Amino acid sequence: MINDIFRKKTVAKVIKDAQDGYGDGEAHNALQRSLGVRDLTALGIAAVVGAGIFSTIGKASYDGGPGIILLFLFVAVACGFSALCYAEFASIVPVSGSAYTYSYVAFGEIVAWIIGWDLLMEYAIGNIVVAISWSDYFTSFLDGIGIHVPAWLTMGYMTAAQGATPDALAALSTAPTLLGIPIIFDLPAVFIVIVITWVTYIGIRESRNSANVMVGIKLAVIALVIFAGAFYVTPKNWVPFLPNGVGGVLKGISSVFFAYIGFDAISTTAEECRDPQRDLPRGMIYSLVICTIIYVAIALVLTGMVSYQQLKVGEPLAFVFRQVHLPWMAGIVAVSAVIATASVLLVFQVGQPRIWMSMSRDGLLPPVFSRIHPRFGTPSFSTILTGFVVGIPALFVNMDVMVDLTSIGTLFAFALVSGGVMMLDSMPDRPQSKFRTPYINSRFIYPLMLIGVLTFWIAAYRPVFVEYLGLQDGWVFDNIRTVVPHYLFLILLIVLAVQAFRKNLSLIPLLGLLACAYLLSESGATNWERFFIWLIIGLVCYFLYGRRHSKLGKNAI
Repeated sequence: MINDIFRKKTVAKVIKDAQDGYGDGEAHNALQRSLGVRDLTALGIAAVVGAGIFSTIGKASYDGGPGIILLFLFVAVACGFSALCYAEFASIVPVSGSAYTYSYVAFGEIVAWIIGWDLLMEYAIGNIVVAISWSDYFTSFLDGIGIHVPAWLTMGYMTAAQGATPDALAALSTAPTLLGIPIIFDLPAVFIVIVITWVTYIGIRESRNSANVMVGIKLAVIALVIFAGAFYVTPKNWVPFLPNGVGGVLKGISSVFFAYIGFDAISTTAEECRDPQRDLPRGMIYSLVICTIIYVAIALVLTGMVSYQQLKVGEPLAFVFRQVHLPWMAGIVAVSAVIATASVLLVFQVGQPRIWMSMSRDGLLPPVFSRIHPRFGTPSFSTILTGFVVGIPALFVNMDVMVDLTSIGTLFAFALVSGGVMMLDSMPDRPQSKFRTPYINSRFIYPLMLIGVLTFWIAAYRPVFVEYLGLQDGWVFDNIRTVVPHYLFLILLIVLAVQAFRKNLSLIPLLGLLACAYLLSESGATNWERFFIWLIIGLVCYFLYGRRHSKLGKNAI
């Protein structure tokens, strides 16, 4: 049984399946290699710059103050390590792949299933966040032109129930009731999901040129925000720089990481690159660098224009301009955010059905998931199902919870891809690739680095280290729940130090894995519990259906 669930796909098998039309989506025979570095960079920015910059950056700034820029820089470095690992896999498996396919090659079927199931959560919940963010900006835009939507139609019940904002209180007080229960739901969010689902169902795709135009619009508006906002920055708002300490900054991990989600989508364009081995790494890194510069500049402007304590809002960019009495700028931001977030929703709403399809074509899900519409040439059932999976929760849920779950799912995928590159390096018959993550032997570097970092941390920031281990208040159950991920991370640090010394592990994927693991350890016990519940449901589905219907398993008989 162990051998069955860890059976692997060979690179030759993956490529043959892709040529036969059984890759990570539809048949790829007609795809043309027309993308260069500039196009890939634009695609990366198009996927990254969306709800993160227009929405979740506000919550992160509220939690961490101006010091949130440090977290943006750290997450950018972590994503950079993962980007190189994605690029290496894309070079080894030069099809329109994903972390699901990469895991099938490196780890085997059960891990591929887990990451595929994880990606389903990431895409679906990520799109719920984007839909809610779109709703916030759309209603803000309508307000700007004199059309007021009742508060009880503009947010989920979970958000209103918290009563944390004036709009939430207004929704609770004005909503009609049914059997004493307030009727509150996010109508604009489900509306945009229906529209985007219809568009993806009939087969409309964004071309290279439209992606470039979209990026141009986004960057123009963001540049206007930065330059216009700079004139209203009050430096005293940056003091204190870390108002809530390091802990406050770390609270923004989920929000900040969510802002970077999407750069890995570039790896799915391998078959459409003129030179994927050269251009994919450059496109990923360039898009990450540009987006990081944008995020740091925006965070400084936001926290400089108003106090960080005011930024826990759904549309922070528009909000700060209303605060400095520039409603016309708030209107421009609202319009651009409506366009930007809708386009991101479109990109990823196209992607999720193809994950369903890929798993179905491997036999891990029922055949209906890979059904192709005879006229539109799209995965019809999977596309409609995706609309329901995203649209129904968007009516009711709280965006903060969804951001946390999306981030933990993506970090998990990034960690597996980084670990997968280390697995490939240890294989005696390692597949050849034109691009390889630069090899730096970690045998001595990493153990010495670990000793140095832990010594400095304990000596210079002992209270923070004690708090990280949960020792400051004694061992109570809730405290144990909180620090278990921290202890698991410390164990991983030590295990990898031993493995680095024994097996000469490559330093860059090792650091990528550790950076993602650290961010995962700071994701919170509640998020981990929700994530494990989702994985357990997935494993039940695998053992009840996927394992018995796996085409790879049937071919082995």
